[in-house]
Amino acid sequence: MTEHTTEQAAAAPKHTALHAEHEKLGASFTDFGGWDMPLKYGSELAEHRAVREAAGIFDLSHMGEVWVSGADAAKFLNTALVGNFAVTAVGKAKYSLIVNADGGIVDDLIVYRIADERFLVVPNAGNAPTVARLLAERAAGFDVEVRDASAETGLIAVQGPNSEAIVRAVVADDAQRAAVADLAYYAWTAVTVDGLDVLLARTGYTGEDGFELYIPAERSPELWQTLIAAGSAHGLVPCGLAARDSLRLEAGMPLYGNELGVDTTPFDANLGGVVSFKKEEDFVGRSALQAAKAAGASSVLVGLKGLGRRAGRGGYPVFTPASELTDEAPREIGVITSGQPSPTLGYPIALARLDARYAEVGTTVEVDLRGKRESFEVVALPFYKRGA
Repeated sequence: MTEHTTEQAAAAPKHTALHAEHEKLGASFTDFGGWDMPLKYGSELAEHRAVREAAGIFDLSHMGEVWVSGADAAKFLNTALVGNFAVTAVGKAKYSLIVNADGGIVDDLIVYRIADERFLVVPNAGNAPTVARLLAERAAGFDVEVRDASAETGLIAVQGPNSEAIVRAVVADDAQRAAVADLAYYAWTAVTVDGLDVLLARTGYTGEDGFELYIPAERSPELWQTLIAAGSAHGLVPCGLAARDSLRLEAGMPLYGNELGVDTTPFDANLGGVVSFKKEEDFVGRSALQAAKAAGASSVLVGLKGLGRRAGRGGYPVFTPASELTDEAPREIGVITSGQPSPTLGYPIALARLDARYAEVGTTVEVDLRGKRESFEVVALPFYKRGA
């Protein structure tokens, strides 16, 4: 899951409760979704490598948190979102999408089932007000309460191969340490850290094992400090948005505003599997998405591996390769949505939206790198997979 913005704040960027902690650590800041967030603390390459090799800690408190409670909670979410939440067990989470009537993606999000009649919906930072508003509007006629708790909620992520050891070191007792070890991917449990109740989820956006910790915003600094102290023996370093972006790109995870937007349907973004047509509810966008599925996507999201040393960036056009066998000039067939050199793999990688006729793995295309064409190969996603 990711957190770009569609609605930029008109006022000065907001601060999370951890802003002072980031300043103490010498962070460089950037405006992101209306929030003043750490871009990096030192070397973004070192932060990236720490997550791949040890552990990194991220402030995600700019993300949204919307509670949905009531007798109709599951039925309502089945109408408001594209997934089927009636079959989601308590203690589990599901990646999903909220779309408009035309099937365009308004946001991608994670939904946790907290109890039979209670869910936590986590939208992206800049989209959180829009998602909260749409959920409230779509709740009309259902026995549910929709409450936007974004402003009062803090969120800290610990990601990397040593993340479990760090989280186990800070929870209250042996039973909770066992619960952390047993926690499945895309699941959550309740733990206690220094007397603080924490909703602990085994989710993330880096391609590594990792955890996300939901707490009251005002208690975020003490939890941050506790995790930093516990992580010192495990190679934990604070990480900013730059490393988060390079990590998610290697893992082939889409970013709202780059790969996803209201101009794309789930089928354009290889997310058709997230849409449930088996559920009985007539969810918003259902008819449009059924038509889109039947028609087939004319362009799809693919992974590109650079065959040279230069990287493609978002917005760079993609062309058919020049042919020595015909006089046909190269044609533009797509655009890069995200791209940069891969710190882990050692070559340029990119996500691109291509004409579906050129999306087969092994196809060679050319990217216009500011006036010079370089060859890229369509490859399977993700670029990087833990343990592979």
